[in-house]
Amino acid sequence: MKSSPKPSAFSIPVRIYYEDTDAGGVVYYANYFKFLERCRSEWLRAIGHRQVDLLRDPGIAFVVRSVQADFLKPARLDEQLLVDLEVEKISRAQIFFRQSIRRSDEQVAGGAVVLLRATVHLVCVNAAQMKPTSIPACLRSQLEALQ
Repeated sequence: MKSSPKPSAFSIPVRIYYEDTDAGGVVYYANYFKFLERCRSEWLRAIGHRQVDLLRDPGIAFVVRSVQADFLKPARLDEQLLVDLEVEKISRAQIFFRQSIRRSDEQVAGGAVVLLRATVHLVCVNAAQMKPTSIPACLRSQLEALQ
């Protein structure tokens, strides 16, 4: 995993395995959402917060409220991809991300070939009640400092 120079941006590598593909030999569309989730989870870990710890104390979780995705090009078996995120906005109880998935070994003028672009909207919830709650102040101030 490597962090981008911008503190609000992050990237992880993902290898495509046979289990990720569909009958046509390309990545099954739902698996892209798994890759996006892994990137957000690793980003949270990289800034010092494990989800299991957040569930325990202060008893919160981040759940997906909405995803808008544009599937631009297919990924195939054994390709190495980079899954990126950038924090777009943080509010009292929500985080908005821009995410992309690109081939790590293919370069074109201006950068790697982008396979997917997405916007993801997360909401902080009380894990026991599954109701929206404020992002704890210490975490929110840390997240806001990354913008």
